[in-house]
Amino acid sequence: MYSNEDYLIQLLTESSVLQGEDVKAAEAAKNSGETTVEALLRTGRVDEETLAQTIAVNSSMEFLDLSHHHVPRNAIEAVAVDVARRYKIAPVDFDHGRLRIAISDPLDFETLDSLPHVLRHDLDFVCATPSAIRALFVQCYGSAEDAADILGGGSGEAISISGEDKDSVTADDAPVIKMVSQMLLEAFRARASDIHIEPLERDLRLRYRIDGVLHDVDHYPRKLHAAIMSRIKIMTGSMSIDEKRVPQDGRIQVHAGDRELDLRVSTVPTNNGESVVMRILDKSSLALGLADLGFLSDDQEVMDQMIRLPDGIILVTGPTGSGKTTTLYACLNTINKPDRKIITVEDPVEYQLSGINQVQVKEDVGMSFAAALRSILRQAPNIIMIGEIRDLETASIAINASLTGHLVFSTLHTNDAPSAVARLADIGVKRFLIASSVRAIEAQRLVRRLCPDCKQPAVLTDKELRALKLEADQMDDATIMGPKGCDKCRGTGYKGRLSVIEIFKIDDEVRSMINEELSTPQLRRRARELGMRTLRDDGIRKVMAGMTTGMEVIKVSMGYEG
Repeated sequence: MYSNEDYLIQLLTESSVLQGEDVKAAEAAKNSGETTVEALLRTGRVDEETLAQTIAVNSSMEFLDLSHHHVPRNAIEAVAVDVARRYKIAPVDFDHGRLRIAISDPLDFETLDSLPHVLRHDLDFVCATPSAIRALFVQCYGSAEDAADILGGGSGEAISISGEDKDSVTADDAPVIKMVSQMLLEAFRARASDIHIEPLERDLRLRYRIDGVLHDVDHYPRKLHAAIMSRIKIMTGSMSIDEKRVPQDGRIQVHAGDRELDLRVSTVPTNNGESVVMRILDKSSLALGLADLGFLSDDQEVMDQMIRLPDGIILVTGPTGSGKTTTLYACLNTINKPDRKIITVEDPVEYQLSGINQVQVKEDVGMSFAAALRSILRQAPNIIMIGEIRDLETASIAINASLTGHLVFSTLHTNDAPSAVARLADIGVKRFLIASSVRAIEAQRLVRRLCPDCKQPAVLTDKELRALKLEADQMDDATIMGPKGCDKCRGTGYKGRLSVIEIFKIDDEVRSMINEELSTPQLRRRARELGMRTLRDDGIRKVMAGMTTGMEVIKVSMGYEG
C-alpha cells in the first residue's frame, strides 16, 4: 500500500502523530498479509487524511482535498485508464501544458520517475488519500469494469450483508458490489444517519446526512446509476429491479466489523431516474439512556417518575426527525423488566428490542394501528407503545387502555408540548378524556453537540443574545464554547446530537384548565408559571453548559416564546 514503511512509521512517530505504544498495538493486531501501516489505519490509530498530510508535508508536496473536485475533460483524456489503474493515480487538472496528478504515496519514487515518461507531459504531483483517489478515478472513468482494480484497494471488504448468497455474485457484479460496500462503510465511519443517492441531469450525486446536516460527498457518472440501483435492490431481497415507475421500500441488514446495522431503503422515481435514501439504524444506540440523549439530571428525574407510573399516557412530540422514537426506546429499555409485559405497535419497526413484543403495522392486510391495538389488549400487556397516534380510533383505544390500568407511550406531531392537547382535541378526543388519561407530554428537538475533543471557549454575539432574549451579564458564570474542527469530528466542530426538551406535567390544576378548554397559548403560559421550561429555556441551559452553540438552539426554537 505504501512504500518504505519503516521510514513512514519513523516519520509519523517523530511528527507526534503516533506513539510507540500505537505501533506496538498495531503490530500485535496485524491480520495475515497485512502491513503495520495497514493495521494502524484499520484500528483507527491513524486516519488516512492525517497520514497523507504528514507524508505530504515531509515530502514538500501539496496535500489536496478531492472531495469536491471536478476534473476537466482534457485532464481525463491525458491519462489513459489503464495507466491510472496500474499506478493507482487520478488526474486532477491540465492547464498551460502542465498535468496535475494525485498520488497517495509521495515516497514511491519509482512511480514519480516513471510517470513523466509514460504520460509524456510535464507533471505536477499532489498528495491525496487513497480513498479520495479511488473516488476520483470512478468520477473520471466511470466504467465499473475499469474501476475494478482500483476500487479493490484497501483492506478488503468490511461490509457483509445478512442472508446474501455469496456464490451468486459473478465477476461482472464484483466492481459495483465493492463500490456500494465502500459507500456504506464510509457512511458508517462518518457517523452518517442517511445516505442519499440522487440522479442529476449530468451525474449521480452521493450525499451523507451527518448530525442532521447534508454533506455533498461525491459525484459519479450517470452510466453507473442503473448498476448501483440494481445492487441496492438486490441487497434488500424484496425490491423489484425491473420496477422503476413507483416508490419502493426495503430493508438491509449489514455487519460492519462487530457492529450490526439496519438500513431502511426507500426509492422514489424522479425526472432524472430513481432516487434512493438509505437510513442507517445503528443498534448500538439502543443501549443509550436519557442522559446520553441530552436530558439533564433534573429532567431525567421527572421522566423517570413519569415512566414508572402504573397507568396513563406519556406522549413524546416533535416534528419528523426530532428523535422521538429513540427517546421512547430509551424509556422502554429503562422499565423493561422480567415481571412486565411490553408490546409495541410500530410502522415500521425500526429496531428489534430484546425482551419486548413488537408488532408491525401492515395496512394492506388490514393490520392498522387500531386493529393491532385491539388485538394486543387481549395479550394482557402492562405497557404499550404506539408508534404514532394518527386518528380518533387509535387515540380512543389508547385512552381506554390507559384508563383500564395500562401505561401507554406514543408520539404526536406537534410543535411543542402544550399543543398536543389541541391536537388530540382536533382529531376528536373529548377534553375530559384527555385530562383524565394523559400524564405528561414531552416535546423535543435535536441540536448538534460540540465535539468534546476540539471545542473551544467562545462568546455569544449580540445577535444571538437578542434572539435568545439574554443579557450579557447573564453569561458571567456560563461556560460558552464554540466549534473548532479536528480529525475526530471531520473538521465540522460537532460530533453527535443531543435533545433540547420541554416536559409538560399534567397535574390537577392543568386538568382543570384542559376541561375548561383553555387555548394553547393560555396553557403554555400557565405551564410556564407552574415551572415548565420551554425548548428555548432548555437549549439556553445547554449553551451555558458548553454542550452546544447559541445558533443551534436558535435554529430549533425561533418562533416559540421563551
